[in-house]
Amino acid sequence: MYTDPNRWTAIRKRIVDGGESIRSIARTEGLSRPTIRKIIREARPKPYARVPSRKAIDDYAPFIEAILIEDNPRPQAERRCVAAIFRHLRDERGYNGSYSSVRRCCRSMLLPRVILEVRPTVGAGMIQSLAISHLSKTYMLTCDSTGSSQLKLQLHRDGRTERRAEVHKWVDDLRADRLPKPPTGDRETVGRLLSIVRGSDARRRNKAIAALAHGQGFPIRQIAQALDIGRNTCRRYVRAYLEGGVEQLTERSRTPLKATNEELKAAVFRVLHEPPINHGFNRASWIMRDLRAALAKQDHPVGLHVLRQIIHEAGWKWRKARIVLTSQDPAYRDKLAAVQAILSNLALDEAFFSIDEFGPFAVKMKQGLMLDPPGRHRVVPQWQKSKGCMIMTAALELSTNQITHFYSERKNTTEMIRMMDVLVDQYANRRTIYLSWDAASWHVSKKLMARIEEHNATAEAYHRPRVATAPLPAGAQFLNVIESVFSGMARAVIHNSDYASADAARAAIDQYFADRNQQFRENPRRAGKRIWGDERVVAEFSDSNNCKDPRWR
Repeated sequence: MYTDPNRWTAIRKRIVDGGESIRSIARTEGLSRPTIRKIIREARPKPYARVPSRKAIDDYAPFIEAILIEDNPRPQAERRCVAAIFRHLRDERGYNGSYSSVRRCCRSMLLPRVILEVRPTVGAGMIQSLAISHLSKTYMLTCDSTGSSQLKLQLHRDGRTERRAEVHKWVDDLRADRLPKPPTGDRETVGRLLSIVRGSDARRRNKAIAALAHGQGFPIRQIAQALDIGRNTCRRYVRAYLEGGVEQLTERSRTPLKATNEELKAAVFRVLHEPPINHGFNRASWIMRDLRAALAKQDHPVGLHVLRQIIHEAGWKWRKARIVLTSQDPAYRDKLAAVQAILSNLALDEAFFSIDEFGPFAVKMKQGLMLDPPGRHRVVPQWQKSKGCMIMTAALELSTNQITHFYSERKNTTEMIRMMDVLVDQYANRRTIYLSWDAASWHVSKKLMARIEEHNATAEAYHRPRVATAPLPAGAQFLNVIESVFSGMARAVIHNSDYASADAARAAIDQYFADRNQQFRENPRRAGKRIWGDERVVAEFSDSNNCKDPRWR
């Protein structure tokens, strides 16, 4: 039968209001004339009604209803579950249907409904749902609007809430010693558990209550909710009681704490007394992550919490200081806004470099932050013979987080021109490269500016990237993003170091930057909230960010 309500209404209007004939409408709409006559007789199409079919469970519905009525006044633990009813029908009544049919039948019978007809007054709002509790039973009142002037409210039992409330009430009555009858089970065992419930140890009380409640047939989930403990904890209590009785349930754990293991403590401090480089870590002082990995290699697996506990109880601590940097440049805001404008509009064929020098750096015993045992403090001589001196010039590309560096004899314009030429060759496929540095004299010299203009004059002809500058405000080294990378590098391989020669120091720095560049080639990420993971300062260009942290420089 045709059931489109919109076309049904439109066809009726054409006949009743427009006076068209049945034949013309049947021809234009592609419908038969008997169908058009049905449309004239009925205001709306009738919904499809499925013919109810008889199910196998219908013959057993009286038996199921009798069982549910018999079990209704009993406590939850004594009622027969759906699986028990299914087995009874299968074994004793010859039922050969499915378990799900029995479950659906039980569910429909467990929710007796009371139909209430309510005549709402003018201005009354729509009733959605209402919960009604009476003694141990809970009812849900839901609205079933049929579109007429009356509302049908269905009142049905909420079995899940009832079962949960029953367990909570039983536990409360047990704690208050007002149970109507003693818990089921062996009289001596129940007496011992009840004496524990009346004790002062909260954990032992929960164990005894969990064992008694499980003996009444209450499920683990509801027992855990009533005791406000985790389900796994409740399950562990019940398992201990079933396996070993009251003795195993109340037995305290005699497993010694791992932090008191003398062998582990000796291994921790034995590793702490050695430099990290001996264990394959390119660092000058230990961090907890590397210390844990070194202990694991020596068959001493330990968590960070236990490791910190051992070191803290031994009296070791971190010592640090803080220095604040400021800029006095009168054009600070203008220069900062210019750099931010470049970064916010940086194209894919452009590159922005943060450039600076690290050093001069004298290769000798260095101080720094490290763990000290109690009663001693590491001493670094004030006067030492230098094993070499070096200056490192480096550039950080903010889009790819790649470091380009080399070592220089001194800080001057020649080294800046050398860095520009290296970057032009390395990033020859870019259209424009921006060089950002602080206001040092060799960064803004006339010779450097002339070299940049000379390069730009022929850059397009030789298909080379154009070079532009983005100078930072004077005295604002803390805005130079590469300072954050220098801080992480210095903390990792220079602080607390005592390299034998300048070549050894260069090898450690080269390895650090090689590992860092490889990390970001495998995991591309722009400079932002996190660069390497070892930088102590967030490598992010912001006027509120102090990239040059004096603690690690």
